[in-house]
Amino acid sequence: MPSPSNSSGMLTQLSQRITKINRLLCLVVSVATLLMVLTTFAIVVLRYGVGVGWIAMQESVMYLHAAVFMIGIAFTLAEDGHVRVDVFYRNMSQTKRCWVDALGTIVLLLPVCIFILSYSLPYVIESWNLLEASQEAGGLPLVFVLKSLIPLGAFLLLLQGISILINNINQLISQKR
Repeated sequence: MPSPSNSSGMLTQLSQRITKINRLLCLVVSVATLLMVLTTFAIVVLRYGVGVGWIAMQESVMYLHAAVFMIGIAFTLAEDGHVRVDVFYRNMSQTKRCWVDALGTIVLLLPVCIFILSYSLPYVIESWNLLEASQEAGGLPLVFVLKSLIPLGAFLLLLQGISILINNINQLISQKR
């Protein structure tokens, strides 16, 4: 049976790996952000400068935008970049902040992620079964891939929530020593 400190070390390593994965995915997302900006610029120049437009090009911006938000949401959580109403939180001790973050993760974040996963998977599976494509003429035939970002984002957020929970528990344990 592993010792408590050994299992704590394993959990810390797991937490670090989860955060590392989300940071790596953030680098990919930053490239997608650049592509989104360049594609939007090209759309505007082509439409108003040349009088040409393609639905697929416009939809690609929407796909990139969705990827940026759904993949980047977990990284933003890892960096504590989400909006927080911290009227009380900012005046709390580090121990109380750990408790608030741990309980908020357990009571709010994890159940919401599980809810999104459980309700989006059948929706996404059906889209994959149909190989759902855009309803617009000339649109991208990849709506099923776009919809796959919903459970992917929820899963990444769930993993990052677990990472944050591990970190908070470790901090609470180390503060008791």
